[in-house]
Amino acid sequence: MESNKKYWKGLEEYKNTPDFVENNKNEFAEPLPIEDVLNEAGLSTVTPRRDFLKALGFGLGAVTLAACQTAPVHKSIPYLVKPEEVVPGIPNYYVSSFNGQSVLVKTREGRPIKIEPNPNAGTFNCGTDAQAQASVLDLYDVSKLKAPVLKDAESNWAEIDKFVQAELNKAQASGKKIRIVSSSVSSPSTKSVVADFTTAYPTTKHVQYDAVSYTGIIKANENSFGKAVVPKYNFDKADLIVSFGADFLGTWISGEEFTAQYVSNRDHKSLKAGKMSRHFQFEAGMSLTGTNADTRVPVKLSEEGPALIALYNAITGSALAGAALPNNVTADKALKLIAKELLQNKGKSLVVSGSNDVSTQILVNAINSAIGSYGTTIDLDNPCKRYAGNDAEFAEFINEMNRGEVAAVFFLDSNPAYDVANAKGFTDGLGKVGLKVSFSDRRDETSTLCDVIAINHNYLESWGDANAYEGYYSIVQPTINPVFNSRQAEESLLIWSNGPVKEYYQYVRNNWEKSILPALGKTWQDVLQTGVFASALKPAGTYTFSLSLAAVIPSIVNNSKALAKDIELQVYESIPMRDGKHANNAFLQELPDPVSKVTWDNYIALAPKFAKEQGFKEFDIVSIKDDKGYEIELPVLIQPGQAQGTASIALGYGRTKVGKAGDNVGKNAYPFVSFTNGTSKYATTVKLSGTGKTEELAQTQTHHSFEGRNIIREATFTEYKKNPAAGSGNDHAKHKTYDLWDKYEKPGNNWVMAIDLNACTGCGSCIVACNVENNIPVVGKVEVRRRREMHWIRIDRYYSFNVEEGHAEEAHAHGEHGNGINSVTKEKEIAHLDNLDNVSVVHQPMLCQHCDHAPCETVCPVLATVHSSDGLNHMAYNRCVGTRYCANNCPYKVRRFNWFNYWNDSRFDNYLNNEFTQLVLNPDVTTRSRGVMEKCSMCIQRIQAGKLQAKIEKRPLKDGDIKMACQQACSANAIIFGDGNDPNSEVSKALRSERIYYVLEEINVQPGIGYMTKIRNTDTTVQA
Repeated sequence: MESNKKYWKGLEEYKNTPDFVENNKNEFAEPLPIEDVLNEAGLSTVTPRRDFLKALGFGLGAVTLAACQTAPVHKSIPYLVKPEEVVPGIPNYYVSSFNGQSVLVKTREGRPIKIEPNPNAGTFNCGTDAQAQASVLDLYDVSKLKAPVLKDAESNWAEIDKFVQAELNKAQASGKKIRIVSSSVSSPSTKSVVADFTTAYPTTKHVQYDAVSYTGIIKANENSFGKAVVPKYNFDKADLIVSFGADFLGTWISGEEFTAQYVSNRDHKSLKAGKMSRHFQFEAGMSLTGTNADTRVPVKLSEEGPALIALYNAITGSALAGAALPNNVTADKALKLIAKELLQNKGKSLVVSGSNDVSTQILVNAINSAIGSYGTTIDLDNPCKRYAGNDAEFAEFINEMNRGEVAAVFFLDSNPAYDVANAKGFTDGLGKVGLKVSFSDRRDETSTLCDVIAINHNYLESWGDANAYEGYYSIVQPTINPVFNSRQAEESLLIWSNGPVKEYYQYVRNNWEKSILPALGKTWQDVLQTGVFASALKPAGTYTFSLSLAAVIPSIVNNSKALAKDIELQVYESIPMRDGKHANNAFLQELPDPVSKVTWDNYIALAPKFAKEQGFKEFDIVSIKDDKGYEIELPVLIQPGQAQGTASIALGYGRTKVGKAGDNVGKNAYPFVSFTNGTSKYATTVKLSGTGKTEELAQTQTHHSFEGRNIIREATFTEYKKNPAAGSGNDHAKHKTYDLWDKYEKPGNNWVMAIDLNACTGCGSCIVACNVENNIPVVGKVEVRRRREMHWIRIDRYYSFNVEEGHAEEAHAHGEHGNGINSVTKEKEIAHLDNLDNVSVVHQPMLCQHCDHAPCETVCPVLATVHSSDGLNHMAYNRCVGTRYCANNCPYKVRRFNWFNYWNDSRFDNYLNNEFTQLVLNPDVTTRSRGVMEKCSMCIQRIQAGKLQAKIEKRPLKDGDIKMACQQACSANAIIFGDGNDPNSEVSKALRSERIYYVLEEINVQPGIGYMTKIRNTDTTVQA
């Protein structure tokens, strides 16, 4: 045995050999020696443990202490009425709100670890978006300040209060203006605090602005109907939906809520009832909503206005000028058809626009009035209160500062030095203000310019409330004591205004008991247990449009002409990054864009034909310059479906002062936003020039063909009505199969899943939910480029387009991440790039299929992956030796190899690698070590917890007792999980649908996940 040492070395023995050191250098930059790390922290290798923990500041000890002090938080009541003390191993749930959406916060041993939708939210219980799922990580962000800051030095609250109140008294004596600048505030209690502060300091004014503005809609409704509101849109009441650039399933107003409404008319239950809405999308860049449309028509940004004028003319019989679409025959033909269908569906149709132009939105109001939308699909009497920003007021605030009229300014949940169009004008003016206070939790782009950083709580540490819609109230309550020495912004304002109540908890409670609860007939205890209340809706009134369009149309026409002169650039919110507030959240940075599948970057999207004409190839870095002189460089992404002559760039990137994960990721596109006629505009013209440089984007999907396999199955709604099995392959005999193994016996449960392709919009919330629930690490941009992302569930995006008459080919499908594609297929695809304007898109969630004849199980030499008696494919991590045979043998390519200890290695672009942020980890799921294979476990910990709960209650499991993390987060209910042995379970009923098919069922691996055929309502029901 001794002689074998020359052939085999253990890792500990091998790690110092020249080969290992050289290979490690090739993989990564050499990590800092521990001595350097300690010296940088002011320590040494002989530093006592007590001093070491002190140098870490509020590391593990702070959160542990905060968690222990909140067992649970005083005055908080668990959602399920549990004992007041924390029981190790037993989760507590608390109701709270995130961005106005009522949620449940799961805590373990006093630590918040998971966000779920609140089942008490009624019609607003519509899943959670990716931002909400990832938000729990922000609580443990190591980039946050640990204490308040005064004049660039760490301070304490007594000194902060003394300084601020003295400066406020000076400001008051001078008679100059005081301004509170915030993003939109829907909280009744916060509004009341601001009102009290204004009473104490009468020159105060509250200025609200939103990084992505909805001022155009608000002003248009004020002009049209005397109601300055964002309406409540009812997509569930619309049989026909026409959208002009509004990404209503993604980032427009309330994407998760609209998704739940939209899918209710298109999912398997609706189809079974013979009903399906119809959706047309006109847009320049390919949006999430555009990928889900029945018919998507690419139009240039300069054509959206004329298209709306043409639609209005066709509906009303008017002859308004400016409706010409000479170069877009497809759009012109579609608009004539749509006009007829809108008139046939009066009162059951909805037209929306993503434009922030007041004139454009007034015209949209005129169209909706003509088709009877008000009172049915549009409700102005129970409006949305999520957005109340006023672009003109913020622009005037900048002017006030530059004129020297502002003595003090307070920034609440706002960062205008980064996210406004006129950032230079803002920073110049801010330098003329005497007192500058930011309530940011970190040194961001704005707070670094301020005298005081009065660090605010994370929402999971806060008291508060929200009023997202008229009559709809939700509570915000803390789930942990403040981790750092922060203080709630509202409490700071109460102290500085010398109000009678200075504790914000008591202030919120007083406000509810005085103003809200009497009308609801509830108590404060009810609020803390239920978390959300809704009063009866007001009757939705019908409104008639009576304004003259004489001034509106010329404005729209002039705007269109101004855009048509150069390359038309659209800046937009991406699904992962939105407006950039959460740019330091690594879960969001690594969430693939639903369309491009790019992570950790933004880019400029160009149509294939247009890029070719401009002489650009994918990943070429180009310079983008607007007429104001702003210039950035970004890599090119070839995007099928992008309108010719246009380009798209995502906002929310290019942060310079946000934290380790988000700093210098991508480029800032906010300066491309312009301010004209009182509103912000998100379309402009630019010139592109090559730089001669290239940079590969980090994409999770790079393979370009699924090699002719029948992975996606589709049919039209007309075909489905004739034959419910249309397109699924279930309407004809299947070939006989032969088994080499005995059939598995499943005497107890048989855990299976059904996924409705008609419901899945591709938003990616399920990906983040899975990451958080199962301790899945992020790996960073370099590792994603190497195809090493660790996501257990992915959403494959498939394009289909006509490559020759009468024949459709699927392109850009997901194979195993660029392992080479058939050269004939690739050449054929390149030859037809010019035809990629009109593409159809399907999103398909793909995870371990838990096959009954799992190919991975037969090739594992150590039985690390085995089948259970309840139908699951298990992974025993401590058995796995990392041969990767299972990954090679998996036809779905869903198994992930852990190349490094990603969750505990500081070399990667995540911040799950210290004892502080590891407190977000779910203790029910082990973290995986380097060299093992991992994949979807079907949330086995949730299955076991459900079984145990039923056993404790001495009852059998009920359908719905167990929900997967991905399933629970999905606002579309696209994922159905349950026991296949229960014939009455929802999943059993779904799997009996004629639309069900199994991916790659022809190879007889017998997957446990069935997919429902994609149905499109593309049929022409009105003769043109």
